Amino acid sequence: MPDKEIRFALHPERLGPMAERDMSDAQKAAVKSIMSGPRGHMGGPFSALLRSPELMNRVQKVGEYLRFQSPIEKRLGEFAAIIAARHYSQQFEWWAHYRQAVEAGLKPEIGDAVREGRRPTGMREDEEVLYDFLTEALKNNGVCDVTYARTVEQYGEAAIIDLLAIAGYYGLLALVMNVARTPVPEGSALPLPALPVRMAPL
Repeated sequence: MPDKEIRFALHPERLGPMAERDMSDAQKAAVKSIMSGPRGHMGGPFSALLRSPELMNRVQKVGEYLRFQSPIEKRLGEFAAIIAARHYSQQFEWWAHYRQAVEAGLKPEIGDAVREGRRPTGMREDEEVLYDFLTEALKNNGVCDVTYARTVEQYGEAAIIDLLAIAGYYGLLALVMNVARTPVPEGSALPLPALPVRMAPL
């Protein structure tokens, strides 16, 4: 049996796409709302989120702002998204946003380092500040004064909130998709390797 077939046999998708005949009126309205917005499609986390249509409406509006209206440059927004995807080891999220990050101008080798759990080299100053800020925030559930001051100086207070919101938004979607076992598109290999396990000192 091919690896992909084994993977789905061992870990079948939960909370997958719903047939329209099985949807409530609220779910049908939520689908219509997302289809008429800038995304124009369902899929990814929204198949699972549709089980709670009012929450899906509110969550997707946050994502619509962060992806299409936030003043954060797309290169940086997508960099923040893949940092969150790697933190939560979310395969679909990485599959979707690594490509977009590179298309927006992030060097592929920077994304590759994040994929492997390494601190990237060769980052621009704004990328380095963002990386240090979000990785520290995700690891420690906060940041120290030095990191905070450096990030405020680089981005300003409003942008800090948007960057944290990007990490939090994709963190939410990552948890939903990890529990739902949302697959990457058929034929795509899993893009994220397992990270090495740190052994406790003897």
